[in-house]
Amino acid sequence: MKPGVNRASSSKEFGPTPEHCYILEIANDSDDEALSVARARVKPGVTTAWHKLNGVAERYLIAAGHGRVEVGALKAVDVEPGDVVRIPPGISQRITNPSNDDLLIYCICTPRFSPECYEDTSAAHQGANT
Repeated sequence: MKPGVNRASSSKEFGPTPEHCYILEIANDSDDEALSVARARVKPGVTTAWHKLNGVAERYLIAAGHGRVEVGALKAVDVEPGDVVRIPPGISQRITNPSNDDLLIYCICTPRFSPECYEDTSAAHQGANT
């Protein structure tokens, strides 16, 4: 890895994704294979789609807003700024924004996220807490 600064530019945010959120990739390149960082924005009243990352561990660092996260078989947990949610590789997850403000989450993945690791698991959860 070379020294440098990755700048977050809101103009590069894209979405809504099939997962029902907006993503701003901040650091995800071959110069740092060990890690990627993206900011996810979940609008008020939205629940993201159930999904998992195969072979990639993810952490949600809650930056702003309040949410209710579901990870695997754990009971839903309310989260707020400063909380870190740990999501092992291959474990389904989703988050709900029950508030009136955007929920901002930094998604920190190791090794770095690639589209190939993403799997929508919504069909497996139909009828179970949806």
